[in-house]
Amino acid sequence: MMSWTLSINNPIPERSPNQMITYWRSMGLFNIYRLLIALLLIVAYQVISEAFWLDNYDRKLFFEFAYGYLFVSFITIGLTTIKWPDFNLQLSLHVMTDILFIVVLMFASGGIKSGLGLLLIVAIAAASLISQGRLALFYASIATIALLLEQSYQMISWTEHYDDYSHAVMLSLSCFATAWLAHSLAKRANLSEALASQRGIDLENLAQINKLITQEIEDGILVVDQGFKIRHRNQHAKELLGINADTWLADSLEDCAPELNQRLRLWMEKEDITDPDAMKISTAGRELKLRFMPVGDDRHEGAVIFIQDWSQIEVQAQQLKLAALGRLTANIAHEIRNPLSAISHANQLMQEEEQQDPATKRLLEIIADNVRRLDHIVSDVLELNRRDRTRQETIQLDDFLQEFHDQFCQIEKIAPDYFKLEMNGISTSILFDRRHLHQILWNLCRNGWRHSSQTKSCLSLTLNKKRYTKNMRLEIIDDGPGVSKEAIAHLFEPFFTTETTGTGLGLYIARELCEANAASIQYQPSSPGSLFSIELKNDH
Repeated sequence: MMSWTLSINNPIPERSPNQMITYWRSMGLFNIYRLLIALLLIVAYQVISEAFWLDNYDRKLFFEFAYGYLFVSFITIGLTTIKWPDFNLQLSLHVMTDILFIVVLMFASGGIKSGLGLLLIVAIAAASLISQGRLALFYASIATIALLLEQSYQMISWTEHYDDYSHAVMLSLSCFATAWLAHSLAKRANLSEALASQRGIDLENLAQINKLITQEIEDGILVVDQGFKIRHRNQHAKELLGINADTWLADSLEDCAPELNQRLRLWMEKEDITDPDAMKISTAGRELKLRFMPVGDDRHEGAVIFIQDWSQIEVQAQQLKLAALGRLTANIAHEIRNPLSAISHANQLMQEEEQQDPATKRLLEIIADNVRRLDHIVSDVLELNRRDRTRQETIQLDDFLQEFHDQFCQIEKIAPDYFKLEMNGISTSILFDRRHLHQILWNLCRNGWRHSSQTKSCLSLTLNKKRYTKNMRLEIIDDGPGVSKEAIAHLFEPFFTTETTGTGLGLYIARELCEANAASIQYQPSSPGSLFSIELKNDH
């Protein structure tokens, strides 16, 4: 009896809403079972003749309680539907009702020998499983008491033999065994449910972590099954492939990215692909590098596709190289300038000598020209490390351009009508490093003058205001032969030049200094000549 006491005193643990839905559904199925049993008892009452019943059969009592059991079944179905009273109380009432009706029907059909007592075992087992085994032994105890009372009343009223007690005792032990077994099964089911719930939480957390990782990773990721259907994708894949939201709804790789679909089929068919270009595609103005990994052991079961912006990787690699090169060349440049200054000074002293033949003068001029060229190269190299060292200030742009125009024409010895300055009546100020802006304009205008026809109006510097924005636009236009289509793609790359005497750093430094001051520079072909435009932000 100690086990029974512990069972009814332990409170039933709190259940989640999903668990309660499952429990109410289980009670509904138990109500349907009760309804079917009641119908079968009524059918048995109508079909089986009295000759087949036991001697102590009470036809009237069996009739009344069989129909009463059917009526109670409908009531329990209604109470379960409206979920009133609460689950624990309603389950206990249902079980007590089953025990009462089954014992009375067993009494009316002739006692323990009728076999209806087996319905008690089914009712106790079902109730124990529904209650998760917490009240299993309590239900078995109530059923045992009812069986013994019924058997005792039979012996008093019908003078039954004492040996029939053994049947009642065996049936009672069966009730306890069934209750204990249901309790063990329910306990194991609870442990399994708790473990499954924990595993579900772990899987959900893992799925969220995977989703967060795939969304934050810089590479695009696609998961494609064996039918070439997209099962998962991240935002970067959508951006890299340049696909709109409506196209993604197709979920077919062939519809979303036909070229990528061809590369995937090629990877599935060939184990070894030696051509590196086979794993690259160009889309949305980008060059993308692909990497495939099989989902399972076989490539045909699906693949995970990693998409990298190869052009961005090349830019980053180039920036790393330039950073290392800049630190190295800066140190070398400082070391070069010392002996270079000594060479220049010695050359000037030799040029001051009066008695020199023409050949010696020509050699000294060559030395002076190359010294200036080396000094210019060293200055350009040193600018590679000065991008982040900006001293921005408010510059009155119209005054600055007028001063720059006058200075450029004077130093480069250009007539003012050869180099036009057009400001279109615009008077505005910008936030920029004065030294950087001067160097950018000087490099662009010097290149434009060198490649122009060097006639009237061959070079122009124009200030315009962009439409729909407050930004300013500087345009440097020359009437030269322009830039070839092959060279346009490499125009702003470092050390790229089409001249034998150039360093290839002028345009690269101009772009870097523009970006350091939140500006941008672009090249546009002009007919004739070339057009370099600089977009500047107004400081207002």
